[in-house]
Amino acid sequence: MHKLGRSHRDKVQQFMTITGASEKIALQALKASDWHLEGAFDVFYSQPQIKTFTDSRHLEELYNRYKDPYVDMILADGITLLCTDLQVDPQDIVMLVVSWHMKAATMCEFSKQEFIGGLQALGIDTLEKFRERIPFMRSELKDEQKFRDIYNYAFGWAKEKGQKSLALDTAIGMWQLLFAEKQWPLVEHWCQFLQARHNKAISRDTWSQLLEFARTVDPLLSNYDAEGAWPYLIDEFVEYLSENGIVQNAQISDWSQQR
Repeated sequence: MHKLGRSHRDKVQQFMTITGASEKIALQALKASDWHLEGAFDVFYSQPQIKTFTDSRHLEELYNRYKDPYVDMILADGITLLCTDLQVDPQDIVMLVVSWHMKAATMCEFSKQEFIGGLQALGIDTLEKFRERIPFMRSELKDEQKFRDIYNYAFGWAKEKGQKSLALDTAIGMWQLLFAEKQWPLVEHWCQFLQARHNKAISRDTWSQLLEFARTVDPLLSNYDAEGAWPYLIDEFVEYLSENGIVQNAQISDWSQQR
């Protein structure tokens, strides 16, 4: 490593600190990404054959710090404490990304297997490493495929146990959180439409199709196909936008140009 320049040496050291990887693997990942640190993380974590060393005792200590005193799980109070330790707001969307990595089945709950398994997969065994990984997890929302995966995961994660549909209030909160990342200008109109016209739980089909609608139909509806296979609720939303003259509002920017 002594042959490298200072900035490259610093990146290798930072990469090793965050991932726990060896110097050899750090060099491979950084060279593969043209010395872009975020790209090197992508390279590293997309290769399942690379196992990051984590200390099982440290993982156990972390889990015990947050687990409920009466149930062998991490519940809402433990997650709030975790957020405090990570210096992250509990309502921050990055906690959804954390839950996605842990494959958590339910909002505000981590089983021991989910928590420890998720941290092992991320190469995290200390709070310091956890904090250092937060910016990377936040950046994953900018990756279109990862955003789609996280968006689709959010439906099952946020719905109540035993329910097939997602409660409307919960769905609206999740949409506002997720589409704030994608800057879809019709999200507030969509939420108002649901509260005024629908006021029922949201199906998985509606949930998944809305993302496709937001991605493919521009906010002025110039490329909307009335004969397309959209769920009836989305068709009704388009009618609502037209009836209320919302699609003619000049303040609505063309989201398709921002993507």
